[in-house]
Amino acid sequence: MPVIIVSGTGTEIGKTVVTAAVAAAALARGRTVAVLKPAQTGLGPGEPGDVAEAARLAGAVTAVELARYPDPLAPATAARRAGAAPVRPHEVAEAAEKLAAEHDLVLVEGAGGLLVRFDERGATLADAAVLLRAPVLVVAPAGLGTLNATALTAEALRARSLTPLGVVIGSWPAAPGLAERCNLADLPEAAGAPLLGAVPAGAGALPPGEFREHAGAWLAPELFGTWPGPKGNDGPR
Repeated sequence: MPVIIVSGTGTEIGKTVVTAAVAAAALARGRTVAVLKPAQTGLGPGEPGDVAEAARLAGAVTAVELARYPDPLAPATAARRAGAAPVRPHEVAEAAEKLAAEHDLVLVEGAGGLLVRFDERGATLADAAVLLRAPVLVVAPAGLGTLNATALTAEALRARSLTPLGVVIGSWPAAPGLAERCNLADLPEAAGAPLLGAVPAGAGALPPGEFREHAGAWLAPELFGTWPGPKGNDGPR
């Protein structure tokens, strides 16, 4: 499993922090890790993006960004407005394959959800995953609405003969309500794939050393961690 695609059921749900946690857990197991961001939107030149944040939290990863567009929009729209070339799926696949030849693990972090458009032809992160034959880790929120969005993402993956590796909750609240607790049991059924972890809300604000120390405890063994899964209705521990 040298390449994992990290996609979300939407935007601002914790993909970068989950990516950093997986990277940190893999590094702690002695793996070499690269993080690839095909398209970064909403930032100007020189501003730290998602790969820089993942590297800050996780440690010694190779951080690669293929394209950057200033408007905080879908990559295809942002590229068009900037008058810049869009990112194509084959470019993502080629970059990931090159990194995979030099690293034990490559994490490819998408922008927004699985079917957000990269270019005017309608190409998406899913097309890059098909070229790479890579499993997709789905990052989902904990609360209401997550089951439908997760099921739709999993359905889109299977329609393209892609494998959902599992689901990670991107921001588990300190005081979960009834919906969050029930979703722990229901998310695997919605996804047709296991729940592989839950990253606490606010984890990205931890000092990097503390983040790295705890990252493995938030993730299941399939993601280089030690998380045994939810305990009853109390959620991740």
